[in-house]
Amino acid sequence: MRTKLCTVAAAGAAALLLASCGSGDSGGGGSDASGGLTGEGSGESCTIEGAVPIGAVLSLTGAAASYGESQQRGLELAAAELAETDGVTYDLTIEDDQTDPRQAITLFDEFVNDGASLIIGPTLSNAAVQADPIAQDAGVPVLGISNTAAGVTEIGDYVFRDSLTEQAVIPQTIAKATEEFGLQDVVVMYSNDDAFTESGYEAFAAALEDEGVEVSETITFSKSDTDFRALLTQAQESDPDAIVVSALIEAAVPLVTQARELGIDVPIIGGNGFNNPRLMADAGEAAEGVVVGAAWNSSSDNPENQAFLEAYEAEYDAQPDQFAAQAYTGLKLVDQAVRAGCSAERDAIQQALGEIEDVPTVLGEFSIDENRDADHPAVVQVVENGAFAVLE
Repeated sequence: MRTKLCTVAAAGAAALLLASCGSGDSGGGGSDASGGLTGEGSGESCTIEGAVPIGAVLSLTGAAASYGESQQRGLELAAAELAETDGVTYDLTIEDDQTDPRQAITLFDEFVNDGASLIIGPTLSNAAVQADPIAQDAGVPVLGISNTAAGVTEIGDYVFRDSLTEQAVIPQTIAKATEEFGLQDVVVMYSNDDAFTESGYEAFAAALEDEGVEVSETITFSKSDTDFRALLTQAQESDPDAIVVSALIEAAVPLVTQARELGIDVPIIGGNGFNNPRLMADAGEAAEGVVVGAAWNSSSDNPENQAFLEAYEAEYDAQPDQFAAQAYTGLKLVDQAVRAGCSAERDAIQQALGEIEDVPTVLGEFSIDENRDADHPAVVQVVENGAFAVLE
């Protein structure tokens, strides 16, 4: 599946043409025809003649589709807004990796060969671990917008992310939950066949140890599992103060639902995979009280976030989630990097991304640290009345 967002210059302003542009290159040919990807000026005054080719690899079908669909919306909204700014236009091509690392590898290969200036994605960390080295070896910058597993940016100096790692969010989540609920012992559950959820588990285990919380039992499952009754009954026998879970949303929803059906009423603390409106929509009342650490919350009152919320709701008649917010921010950061040196050459973008510091964004004041990881405030959330609220 290829969705192409073509940018065209209109008289006096840039306009976005949302169209079906066929399955051609992601923009390499466009840059050749327009005379290159280095322009004149800098910042708002930067002018680049050619459309900047950006590839995005998202999970639009398969187990992570709900995350990828939100990301696609965030990218499309950012692209539409950037098209209204003079000087630089973007040729954004979005591809579906079907939640399959093998497909992500294929798509990365295509974008590298098609001349993409930068690749956004893939959605899941286990796909990033396998696909990112292709871009690294070719000298193509990658910006992960939802990769939170440990070690992703260690792949190489062309790999960046605007998503806070589980190691950045989970310690704050456990510290707050320990204070709020007086945790002394917990049961930890996680899917052990996914890089993202395994990394979340490792972060949870380290944070619980740091807080002096005993783990009475650790229970593993597959990311494709949907019936957790036997495992939850096993967890219940330990009489824990809370159940701590690292799972994707497809497992999170039935796990939370079945836990409440079994009469388990202790807090459930989830990792980043729980950050999805489907938790409340599909689990309903069972989701109430679930605690989730996050990189973003809609209640943030910074002006960038308020403008994003208004624009997203106007465009999609829906509330955005963290994945949409990170995707939206990601393309805006790419624009900042391109304009900084007024160049969309791969090496120029790589250098400029590494120099991003204290930029006002939807996610808050944002920097990329020396490890090419996101640096901005995290938030601990709790489900209240069918929505994520800040756990005060």
